[in-house]
Amino acid sequence: MALLRVDFFSDVLGLSTSMTVILPQRTSRQIGLTGRSSGAAPPVLYLLHGLSDDDTIWTRRTSIERYAAAYGLAVVMPQVHTSFYSDEVSGLPFWTFMTEELPVLVQSLFRVSADPADTFVAGLSMGGYGAMKWALRHPDRVAAAASLSGALGLTGAPDGRDPAFDRLMATVFGGPITGSDDDVLHLASTTEPGRCPRLYVACGTDDFLLSSSRRFVDIADRRGLPITARIGPGDHDWEYWDAQIQDVLAWLPLR
Repeated sequence: MALLRVDFFSDVLGLSTSMTVILPQRTSRQIGLTGRSSGAAPPVLYLLHGLSDDDTIWTRRTSIERYAAAYGLAVVMPQVHTSFYSDEVSGLPFWTFMTEELPVLVQSLFRVSADPADTFVAGLSMGGYGAMKWALRHPDRVAAAASLSGALGLTGAPDGRDPAFDRLMATVFGGPITGSDDDVLHLASTTEPGRCPRLYVACGTDDFLLSSSRRFVDIADRRGLPITARIGPGDHDWEYWDAQIQDVLAWLPLR
């Protein structure tokens, strides 16, 4: 595998930003790791970070490079700061950047598949929210999406318990998002099953976001969406996510 940290300019954001990228490489003499590459443009996973993290966090806290090597999978990890993968009301248009500009830029810079059947998105916590929103708002662009400990019950409304988080919600959303296109529970309840990508939701039973993951799964089940749920022992931590991302890669509908 090749590991790259890419600094580039975003026209949508109007500033320079970064992404970390893993690209498949066929190897025969590398000790302890056999790269896999078919010769065709590889499938691509957009792997999203959480609220307190950046585009380097998956490579720093997990063995995602080693895991992806076995599948010949390219992995793109963008930097979106604390935007909740949204067009911020009082900030920058990170949703437009991620879903419109980034895929085009990735395909122009790297030899990866542009086929929606070869395109996947996953993330943890805030990134789990972003992954589900991407899949449900643009079901024709990705084949599968996975949320690990996702913030799937996000309302955007202040709750008075954490002033800093309330200020962030005001900056990003401006007010409550219930029933809008930023509300993934609403999106799950209105998505047509026949158009929905495959969905995967995992959350630990000791995770403070467990109830929102369970609610999302219940809505998806009632709606008849193609969802796989993995609720079991675990907390909101990297031990859990390192294990779960391996299950996600094995679950992806790679061709």
